[in-house]
Amino acid sequence: MTYLELSEDGGGAHKFYEVTVAGTQVTITYGRIGEAGQTKVSSFPTEAKAQAAADKKIGEKTRKGYAPAVRGVRRRRAVTRRAIASTRSTARQAPVLWRFDSGAAAFGIFVDGDRCWVGNQRGDVYTVTHSGTVTGRFRLPDGVKCIVADDFWIYAGCDDGRVYDLSGKVPRSAYEIAADVDIYWLDIHDGVLGVSDRAGRITTIDYEDEFQWARSGAGDSAWMVRCDEDAVYHGHSNGVARYDADGSLVWENKAASDVLFGWQEEHAVYAGTARRTVHRLAKGDGRVEAVYQCDGAVYSCATSPGGRHVFAGDSHSSVYCFDASGERLWKLATGCGSAFSMQFLDDRLYIVTTDGSLACIDASEAAIAGAREGSVPQPVDVKAAASLEVVEPSTVLETVHEMVLEHHGGPGDGVVVECVRDGERLRVRVVSPGYEAWNVQFPKDIREPGARYLVDGVRSAGRGGFYRAYGEIKRLL
Repeated sequence: MTYLELSEDGGGAHKFYEVTVAGTQVTITYGRIGEAGQTKVSSFPTEAKAQAAADKKIGEKTRKGYAPAVRGVRRRRAVTRRAIASTRSTARQAPVLWRFDSGAAAFGIFVDGDRCWVGNQRGDVYTVTHSGTVTGRFRLPDGVKCIVADDFWIYAGCDDGRVYDLSGKVPRSAYEIAADVDIYWLDIHDGVLGVSDRAGRITTIDYEDEFQWARSGAGDSAWMVRCDEDAVYHGHSNGVARYDADGSLVWENKAASDVLFGWQEEHAVYAGTARRTVHRLAKGDGRVEAVYQCDGAVYSCATSPGGRHVFAGDSHSSVYCFDASGERLWKLATGCGSAFSMQFLDDRLYIVTTDGSLACIDASEAAIAGAREGSVPQPVDVKAAASLEVVEPSTVLETVHEMVLEHHGGPGDGVVVECVRDGERLRVRVVSPGYEAWNVQFPKDIREPGARYLVDGVRSAGRGGFYRAYGEIKRLL
């Protein structure tokens, strides 16, 4: 039996690989350190061929940086499950158009012009149309902390310490957070990932999954991180701070303490707090521009475009709407638990809740006026079809022969990329003609030195000079 581990300092991998040979049978077990992992068993015609196959696998892993270790010495990653404390609202019922029971407490939500995404504590991620039809399902290895978008790409951050790219047909691991970081929340901008954690730290990781910088905040329980082009905004038990792109502290504001959630607009950040408030802070200097008063601890908040209206969800299963100045316009009950996250789009407020619901609330003036008088629609209970395919992360690639690459670098619109060694790192670069000599954000789990891959396409992203692969990935033979 050969047991190997790869645990990178400052961020990245925290996983094991075990190879056991018993006669003509080879058993491979792999996964995150401290977990049971997955097992594959293969049989060979002779013991010699079994040993040769095992040696080949061990060689591949050691070339990637795995080293012999003793099982149990390194501990598994710390994981904090967000405590669920939710009581029933005494307010009138909100006009919920439809609701979908995802099956477990849900924290992750993202809504764009095409669909809604919801991720729950079991690791399930669903896509649902705005009219309430379930169209897709991913199953990730652990609970989903949050779902974030970065231009074309959708990412889900999970309790296993990985951030999965959901933009293609199959989820791929795009980032791995250091094992000593107990993740609370994530955000991303131009490929740079911001991570806030239980200890109150803020950590940034670049598009190549490499540590950039980390800072210890003045408090703990950092539930807020928001990233934009110029800065990272960090909220924890002792307030909110702004750090520039290089990690320099710009300002701190301790008025907004006990932060449980964060939101941002172009010129302001919003901090929902356990002290029943949402604070709006100016991005430039951190001054308090407005305070929105709720009746319970604020688990989530959001705004309409430009911050014209501010929404909040509290621990009593209520949702609120305020005007920009801080005047409360209405308070209504969700009817399906407290909103752990929310987003507003086109006169609808989408929430994910403590009981696992993704709910669509009609936030138009007419619907809210009716609700305040006690007139609401009967919500549609959305169900996922039993036949809906469940898509899981995979490191298995379809292969295609390199002879197909005689014209413009690949068949159709495919782009050829190559994995090359750069010191201790494996980089991926475009080799098809017509592209800059930039690195490509590419799943680590499928990188092999010298290997070439065919991807549906690459896009330049951000100001840092890099590409991101998207769509289907095939290995070239």
